[in-house]
Amino acid sequence: MSALVTRVGTGDGGGLDVRELRDVGEFEDAVRLFDAIWRPDPGNRPITVELMLALSHAGNYVAGAYEGGRLAGASVAFLAAPIGRALHSHVTGALPGRGAGLALKLHQRAWALERGLDRVTWTYDPLVRRNAHFNLAKLGARAEEYLPSFYGAMDDEINAGDESDRLLAVWRLSEPRVLAAARGEPYVPEVPADAVTGLDVLDGLPSPVPAGAWAGARTVLVAVPEDVEALRRADPGAARAWRRAVREVLGGLLAEGALVTGFDRRAGYVVERPGPAGRSGS
Repeated sequence: MSALVTRVGTGDGGGLDVRELRDVGEFEDAVRLFDAIWRPDPGNRPITVELMLALSHAGNYVAGAYEGGRLAGASVAFLAAPIGRALHSHVTGALPGRGAGLALKLHQRAWALERGLDRVTWTYDPLVRRNAHFNLAKLGARAEEYLPSFYGAMDDEINAGDESDRLLAVWRLSEPRVLAAARGEPYVPEVPADAVTGLDVLDGLPSPVPAGAWAGARTVLVAVPEDVEALRRADPGAARAWRRAVREVLGGLLAEGALVTGFDRRAGYVVERPGPAGRSGS
C-alpha cells in the first residue's frame, strides 16, 4: 500500500504536508520534537527511535506534519483490538499555533480508513481543558472510560508531581458527529435545561456538589480547571485537589455506566446518567 501524503492549508497562504515517517533521521527528529514539548527525564520519553522504527516497519502508523520542511508535529499509533478494526494512538505532539495536531489526526483517520479500520482510540488527561475540547468537540470523539493513574508516575515537565489519570477517547471514524467534525463542524453537546452541576469551580478550586443534590439528575455537569498545567506550577496542592475531585465525580459517574456526551466550554463535561427514561447520549 502506497504511503499516504496530505496537504493541509493553514489559511494564511501556507500549509502543512503530512506524511508517514520512514527513516532513522526522521524518527530522531520526532523524538527531539517530543522532548521539546514534554521535556521528559531522558529515561522516561514517551517513545524511542528504536520503537518507532519497529512500529513503522511492522506496518503501524508513524507520521509527521511539516511546515516549510520543518517538523511541526508527529504521531505514533499501533494496530489494536478488535483486530482488523482499531488503531490505538499512543502519542501525538505538535507545536502550538500551526494546526499540526488537527492535520495529523485527519491524516491518521484517512490512513485508518484506507486500511479498513473503523475506530481510533487514545488517552488524554481529563483535566486539560484544551485537550478535552479538541478531542470531544473538534474531532467528535467520545470519552468512554476513566483510567486512574494509568501510566503511573510520569517524570516530565508537564505531568511531574501529578497522578496520570486518563480518559479513553474513542473515535468512531464514520459516525455522523465525526464526519461533521472532519468537515470543520465541531460537535456541540446539548446541555439540557434540567442539567445539574456535580462538580463546580469556586475561586479556582474544585467545589463538589453533595451527591445527594444530584442523585436523581439525568444530566450532570463536571467542571475542570482553566489551566491545570499552569496550576501545577503555581499551586500543586490545588492541582491535586482537582485531580481527586474529577476522579471522584467524573470517574464515579462513568463507573456507574454514565456516558460523556460532550464537552461544553463553560460547563465542562456533559454527562448523561443511565436510566429508563434516559436520552440517547448521541
